[in-house]
Amino acid sequence: MEAVIVSHSLATPDIAVIDLAPADAAEFPAYTAGAHVDVRLDSGLVRQYSLCGPPESGRYRLAVLNEPASRGGSRAMHALKVGDQLLISAPRNRFPLVTARRHVLLAGGIGITPLLAMVRQLETEGGDWVLHYCARSRAHAAFVPELAGEPRVIFHFDDGSPGQMLDIARDLGDPQPHTAVYVCGPAGFIDHVLGKAEALGWPPEALHKERFGNAAPDEGAGASGGFTVRLASTGAEYEVPDGRSVLDVLLENGVDAPYSCQQGICGECVVRLLAGEPDHRDDVLTDDEHAEGMFTTCASRAHSPVLELDL
Repeated sequence: MEAVIVSHSLATPDIAVIDLAPADAAEFPAYTAGAHVDVRLDSGLVRQYSLCGPPESGRYRLAVLNEPASRGGSRAMHALKVGDQLLISAPRNRFPLVTARRHVLLAGGIGITPLLAMVRQLETEGGDWVLHYCARSRAHAAFVPELAGEPRVIFHFDDGSPGQMLDIARDLGDPQPHTAVYVCGPAGFIDHVLGKAEALGWPPEALHKERFGNAAPDEGAGASGGFTVRLASTGAEYEVPDGRSVLDVLLENGVDAPYSCQQGICGECVVRLLAGEPDHRDDVLTDDEHAEGMFTTCASRAHSPVLELDL
């Protein structure tokens, strides 16, 4: 879809808040909290950004951290100005609110974006929730003015007193029935929260996460080496060398394979695995989805010599 930038401002020195409106008379599709859109930049880069609402405004709002270590997407977004146009996808949601009596939300830095939309949805629905928002400082935390004063929002700033720092044992506590936990932010923050929660006994099905980059594979995993990928529809086989993804090989051979982020975090490239032993390296599918045969062609590899895909 074509979208035009109608507002572009800095919420913090390094976070831009960008409002998009339809470039034509059509309305944007509706979305639910936790959804994101793909943004295609002039350079050809495609990046995913969470929608932080409010959805009833008829606009899409993004909050983008200017990340020096990025591959150029965040810098390009910060350089945009009102009136510029972008191509965006329809919203997709792999990080939705689930059915639960209570919702505990933990945001690290720019990870506030999908959780802010969740707060708004839970407020509208009268849900029971609490938000723990961690950031380097108040000056580096976006959306503080609209969250301050809400007793269910607890701020944790790195430059604050030790007593207000996030403590998972205190702030999350022991597992509670009918409670869902949502975590979003940098990889280190997510790993810390999930590791502590699991140590406290929280079951995996209660813990929900969204990353903005694929987690590093286990150091012990090592390189899987090359393997063959076979397409069930044609029987065609392609060699996937070490250092290349299944998706790379499929695309360079003219296979019409779905994809978007190419990092294993959006779920757009997922296909069904029909045969072979996969080496799952994505950070979007659940263990149950892996067991059902779902496979990300952009991130995952093989433990067996051949993988057969439903393509």
